[in-house]
Amino acid sequence: MKKLLVTGSSGLVGSEVCMHFAAIGWEIHGLDNNQRAVFFGPQGDTRWNQQRLASTIKNFHHHEIDIRNREGIIDLIKTLKPDAIVHTAAQPSHDRAAAIPFDDFDTNAVGTLNILEAARRHCPESPFVYMSTNKVYGDAPNLIKMKELDTRWDYDDSSFAHGITETFTIDQSKHSLFGASKVAGDVMVQEYGRYFNMPTTCLRGGCLTGPNHSGVELHGFLSYLIKCNLEGKKYFIYGYKGKQVRDNIHSYDIARFMEEFIDTPRTAEVYNLGGGKNNTCSILEAFSITEEFSGRKQVFEYSDKNREGDHICYYSDLRKMKTHFPKWDITIDLKETIRQIVDNWKTRL
Repeated sequence: MKKLLVTGSSGLVGSEVCMHFAAIGWEIHGLDNNQRAVFFGPQGDTRWNQQRLASTIKNFHHHEIDIRNREGIIDLIKTLKPDAIVHTAAQPSHDRAAAIPFDDFDTNAVGTLNILEAARRHCPESPFVYMSTNKVYGDAPNLIKMKELDTRWDYDDSSFAHGITETFTIDQSKHSLFGASKVAGDVMVQEYGRYFNMPTTCLRGGCLTGPNHSGVELHGFLSYLIKCNLEGKKYFIYGYKGKQVRDNIHSYDIARFMEEFIDTPRTAEVYNLGGGKNNTCSILEAFSITEEFSGRKQVFEYSDKNREGDHICYYSDLRKMKTHFPKWDITIDLKETIRQIVDNWKTRL
C-alpha cells in the first residue's frame, strides 16, 4: 500500500486530499497541529475535520507536528519515506500576515523548506505537491486593462481572454506579507525540483473552496460569505464596489489534479489551479447565488477602502493544466459548489 503524507490534513484541501487518496487505496498520514485555530481563534478550529478523517478512513494516521519543527519533520519523513507528499499547511491569510510576520514567514517559507529538505534526504523520488497561491502575482493583475460591467469587473485585454497564465510576472508588485512568504516557498519548491531533479510542482490556487471549509473573515471568502448569510450576520465588502472577481474551484477537483500529477509527475512545474473563467463570480454575484439556495437575503456593509494588494479581477488560465493532463477538467461547477457549502453549513451551525 502506497503511503501519502499530507500536511495541513485537517484543512479544506488537505482533508479532501486525504479522503480522495484513501478512496483509491493509499495509506494516509495526516500532519496537522490545528494552527488555524491559533491564527483565527475558535472559529478557525479544524479538529472536527481531523475527527472526521479518523472515523471514516481506515488507514489514517494523525501526526501532531508543527511544520516549523525542523527535527520533528525530518524524523517523520525519515521514518515514513512516503511515496508522495502533498504540502497544504500554511498561514493562509492575506490580512493576518501583517500582524504576525514572523509566524507567517516561519510557517510558509521556512516550514516549506523543512519539508523539502527532509524529502530530498529521505524520499527524493517521491512527487512533491505544494499548494501555492495566486497571491504570488501580487497586485500586478490590477495593471491589466479592465472594464466595469453591471455586477463585476473583467479584463478588457484579449491577451487575458482565458485568464492569468503561469508566465505572468511575480515581480515588482505589492504582494502582502502573506504573498511574499508564499513566493519564497513557491520558488524554493521549484528550485529543489530543478537543482536536485526532484518531481515537484507549485499549484497557484485561485479561490479554493468546498463544503468542508472552516471559512473565517480573513480567509475563505466564499465559505465565510455563505456562513454570514445563513446566520443573518453582516458581511463587509472592502472596495471595488463589490465587483471584484475570483475563480472558484471545488476541493474535490484540486485533489483529482494532484492525483494526475502524482501518477505522472514532472519536474519543477507551475500550474494556475483555479476554477477558470466559467467558475468566476464577483462578491455581488456570490450574494445572488447564495440567496437562491439559502432563501435568505444577504446582509452587508460596504467600505470604499480595498484590502492592500487585493486583486480587482483574477481568474486562472487552465490551458496548461489541461494540455499536460488531458484527463483532468473541472467537474463541479460554481452553483453546485455553493449549494454544497450552504447545505454543509446548515448541518454545522
